[in-house]
Amino acid sequence: MNKDESTEITDVEQSRGLMPLEDDPEIEEPTLDDGGGDRTMYEHFRFVADPGQQILRVDKFLTTRLEHSSRNRVQQAAAADCILVNGKPVKSNYKVKPGDVIQIVMDRPRYETEIIAEDIPLDIVYEDDDLLVVNKPAGLVVHPGHGNWTGTLVNALAYHLRDIPDYDPSDPRMGLVHRIDKDTSGLLVVAKTPRAKTHLGKQFFEKTTERRYVAVVWGCPNPKEGTVETLIGRDIRDRLRMAVVDNSDIGKRAVTHYKVLNPLGPVSVVTCVLETGRTHQIRVHMSHLGHPLFADARYGGDKILRGENSGAYRKFVNDCFDICPRQALHAMTLGFTHPVTGERMHFETPVPTDITTLISRFQERLNATV
Repeated sequence: MNKDESTEITDVEQSRGLMPLEDDPEIEEPTLDDGGGDRTMYEHFRFVADPGQQILRVDKFLTTRLEHSSRNRVQQAAAADCILVNGKPVKSNYKVKPGDVIQIVMDRPRYETEIIAEDIPLDIVYEDDDLLVVNKPAGLVVHPGHGNWTGTLVNALAYHLRDIPDYDPSDPRMGLVHRIDKDTSGLLVVAKTPRAKTHLGKQFFEKTTERRYVAVVWGCPNPKEGTVETLIGRDIRDRLRMAVVDNSDIGKRAVTHYKVLNPLGPVSVVTCVLETGRTHQIRVHMSHLGHPLFADARYGGDKILRGENSGAYRKFVNDCFDICPRQALHAMTLGFTHPVTGERMHFETPVPTDITTLISRFQERLNATV
């Protein structure tokens, strides 16, 4: 967002429903800055103090002008350098003077609409006062974005946590700590407090979490166990795709450790352990190795890439596409340290039926040809 796109808000009614906008809802990376430099900050609210404004602390000034926001939340925003006066961060005790320009900024753009709490079923693996772990089904968008303002995991969480007074689904200081793609299934951790979000986000940044995925890929990677380390950035020819790039100005370091579990002829079952969490990282890295994920339309895995040239085989694979019509990728394992108790937490969820059935079909076919 550039300066011309910012919106001056002079009325509480105008401030309703303005929340951060995610450019791409299919993201696997933590929501925090990755440590690569200064954060890009986006203006969410702007107020200009009237000429007759009495001297008043900025936290009191903003509390009276922001709907659904407590003084404590404003103070936390100030502590995070998210409140600017005349372009500079201020603390909550700053005294607002006539003519001051007060901005609230965040590290992501605004939503274009309000998050609506929706009664969408959730598979909750674990929950306590500080966090919850969700097993997301394939097909569920994680975060609201263009074309998906409702029906997302965030909408479901807003409903599930609706009775917690301090939980605000629009507040980036709580909620999702990391993300997985719409058509990827598996485990996600959600922070219910700013303290939990900060602590968990730090673990993702410092790579002390455990994230293990199961995937079905075309062919069999050689060697059968290895590490892929590249830069990943937006594909300049197709902004919906990511790509391996050689320019650090447009790409970020991405590291994936993989291991072949079960070679099944035309396809293989692999595990992938993420050291970093870039957008589409596993999908890009497997494609980069020449082994796209089965049924991954965005990276070429929705075509028959291995196997014999026969009508019977083509029918078999097309039937498999019907069984698993999404990229065959599941976030099976998630481990982290509890942000409050310090206990090491470990969660594992079974591979869903569409992927297990897909594996069984290829295994049966392989057995029949031996």
